[in-house]
Amino acid sequence: MRVLRLSFTARDVALTRFAVSPLWEVVASVRALRRPDVHTVHRPWARAVAPRLAGVDWSLLAALVPDRRIPGFVAPPPATPVPDLAVELAGLRATPPDVVRAGLPDDPALAAVRDDPPAGLDRLCAQIQAYFDTALAPYWPRIRTLVEGDVLRRARLLAEGGAQALLNDIDPSVRWADDELSVDHRAASGSLRLRGRGLLLVPSVFVWPRVFTLVAPPWQPTLRYPPRGVATLWERGEDRPRRALAGVIGRSRARILSELDIPLSTTDLAARTGITAGAVSQHLTALRNAGLVAGHRAGRHVRYARTEAAEALLAAEAVSGGR
Repeated sequence: MRVLRLSFTARDVALTRFAVSPLWEVVASVRALRRPDVHTVHRPWARAVAPRLAGVDWSLLAALVPDRRIPGFVAPPPATPVPDLAVELAGLRATPPDVVRAGLPDDPALAAVRDDPPAGLDRLCAQIQAYFDTALAPYWPRIRTLVEGDVLRRARLLAEGGAQALLNDIDPSVRWADDELSVDHRAASGSLRLRGRGLLLVPSVFVWPRVFTLVAPPWQPTLRYPPRGVATLWERGEDRPRRALAGVIGRSRARILSELDIPLSTTDLAARTGITAGAVSQHLTALRNAGLVAGHRAGRHVRYARTEAAEALLAAEAVSGGR
């Protein structure tokens, strides 16, 4: 395993930001679909979508996502924190022809893209949209909830412990020390100065179990990492209340606390628990008044997260064997 070292200045720390990328999830999911033996967490998704994709043409997308290096122009870093796919595809269509040609792998299936990049990108974008509609759209609300919840959690880490706490919590393969971020890497190694460009952090469901970097110009240096809770993404939400805790605060409230491994909205909690949205709202009010949950606004939604008091309560129950 190689190590890539990214050197920060104070300006780089100040310009470090988060974003979510539907386009990148499309690209990363292609690998998960091809290699379910490696991306074992996503096997339930792969089994479900593979038959549906049989009637979809995504040949260009498949050719542009090899087993190793993915061309940077296929999924460039998003310019806004939460773009939708249409915005990212518009950016992809605007890629200069020389950038497209320089990034294309040597694959005969991509000859038409090399000969006429604008027409090739139009065809690629149509395939990406069709792939997304078939393979990701049915699951996108839960994917979006997971990655946006991860951003909220890390914002809290930043507030409590600064950039050091944030960057040391990204992934076991990522370490921060002495103004330098070290990333264990399969292909890249050496040192790179960010030179005031900052770092873009992109939580990505389908990047699991690895992290990916994009450090080649002209894009902002980017680190894509798996969000916390990705292993629970494809669970069916089976009943898992904590028995001892349920005896103290009630079964429904114990179930809600148990589900908040990641920040969730009232609607998300209702879907996961089978409790009506109105009842979930009442339980959340009680839990918030008790100092066990806190609400954080994310766009039009309020997502709820466990507080440190709730984490300590659940940890104590686990130690006592109360699950």
